[in-house]
Amino acid sequence: MAAKRILLVEGNDDEHVLKAVCGKRNGPHLDEIKPHGGVDRLLESLPVRLKASVDGEIVGVVIDADTDLIARWRSLQDRLNQVGYQDVPGSPSPEGTIIDPPLGTLLPRVGIWIMPDNQSAGILESFLRFLVPAGSGLFDHVESSVAAIPDSELRFSQLAKPKALIHTWLAWQEEPGRPLGLAITARYLDPDVTQVDVLVSWLNRLYFP
Repeated sequence: MAAKRILLVEGNDDEHVLKAVCGKRNGPHLDEIKPHGGVDRLLESLPVRLKASVDGEIVGVVIDADTDLIARWRSLQDRLNQVGYQDVPGSPSPEGTIIDPPLGTLLPRVGIWIMPDNQSAGILESFLRFLVPAGSGLFDHVESSVAAIPDSELRFSQLAKPKALIHTWLAWQEEPGRPLGLAITARYLDPDVTQVDVLVSWLNRLYFP
């Protein structure tokens, strides 16, 4: 029987972006993409989910680095060590991390991708910034407009700035305000970039060892 391919993500936006990327770039068919309603819930449930895996499952995790990539990695490392993974590297691989289960256990093969690129602080929308067409004068205007918001009117945190940029970009397209996944399908965000190559390669290596 083929391995069941499961991907755990923070939220619905992650789910729709990954479905769109896989659809546009011939990524693997996934049996389940499971949003968790936030990073804390994903991290809390991860050890239980891994211990409950049945033989043959492969589990991927896509999670934001937020403001501290190393702290995020350590939080994942702790949870993987807790359930018995012995060969967790000290830092994430730039190409996406893949960890085989310990011999003699029923734990699944696990892959980890830390948004945006396994090397930088940031979030899903930081990854989507790579998909904005290179040299776009319109995006230059988006950045200038967001940067020009007076401090007294600035309502979002520095961490959320990539969200403000991407959603402003999408608000100024032919069909304003398309959701993130549909924006990839419509090619307002270009999936044919190197950073997507790396993500899709990780997915294929994880689920088809």
